[in-house]
Amino acid sequence: MSLKLLRPQRRYAEQVMAYREAMLAGGESLDGCAGLEDVTSFEQWIDFEGRLREKYGAGYVPSEVFLAVREEDDRVVGIMDYRHPLSPFLLQYGGSIGYSVLPSERRKGYAGEMLGKILDVCRAYGETRVLVACDRDNEASRRTIVKNGGKLENEVKDDAGLSRSGVIQRYWIEL
Repeated sequence: MSLKLLRPQRRYAEQVMAYREAMLAGGESLDGCAGLEDVTSFEQWIDFEGRLREKYGAGYVPSEVFLAVREEDDRVVGIMDYRHPLSPFLLQYGGSIGYSVLPSERRKGYAGEMLGKILDVCRAYGETRVLVACDRDNEASRRTIVKNGGKLENEVKDDAGLSRSGVIQRYWIEL
């Protein structure tokens, strides 16, 4: 198992849109997908700055979006973004890094590998620590974060409606 993180490219357009459909069909959250749930085409999606700046207004924060592509078959198995700097909203609820893995590709270690690789990107941007948040009931995500060095700072009530449990756990990873 080996993944590469790639910037979104046109050659993955069909896979990205199939990813969107699979996640929505399963009622899954598209965490780390830079608003993929809000678009109907790859072309709309890759206009990250224009589209997300319009959606979030003053709360907009630039992000680095990556596809997690399995090297052996060039398949997109996950999507993630690194958001910097942290806005007050992201500091409270969302964190520096968001990620998701296709339901059919879960329990294979991809989330841990993805998070480990994005930490290298964060270091290259000069970060010394990053915040990663997850739903208190998402045991798999919690284990992934802790495995990559995450230390629980606290739990916050989810007033934004992002979690299923109503509680978000906030973890810091020292780089």
